[in-house]
Amino acid sequence: MSVSPEVLVTAARHLLLPEPGTAHTLTPGVRARAAAVLLRLALDVALDRYWLRVTRSMTRIGRHRMLCLEWYAGRDTARRCSTTWASLSAACHYRGHELPLAPAEMHVRLLEVSDLLEALAPEDA
Repeated sequence: MSVSPEVLVTAARHLLLPEPGTAHTLTPGVRARAAAVLLRLALDVALDRYWLRVTRSMTRIGRHRMLCLEWYAGRDTARRCSTTWASLSAACHYRGHELPLAPAEMHVRLLEVSDLLEALAPEDA
């Protein structure tokens, strides 16, 4: 079963912006890191769906799909995908000597992933 990127972005949004009155069992840094994992997964799923429409073999290649994106989706979209994916990947890793992630920082990434989902969506959708 595959989860849609939109569902993953919504779950990340709920972690970063919990509804008022919600009991907070996780610290803001843990919620931000969990949101980063969900957002990176959403971007990966969106890229897989994009490449399935363009050429099925590209979904098995990993990093090459990001490198080739420039020629298919445009330079700006490829650059934004690459930098967003890299920053989310760095945010997913726990390092004891660093300060915890700020939810506001991940909220910016959430907005970027939402924009990229639209850019990678099919034209007729």
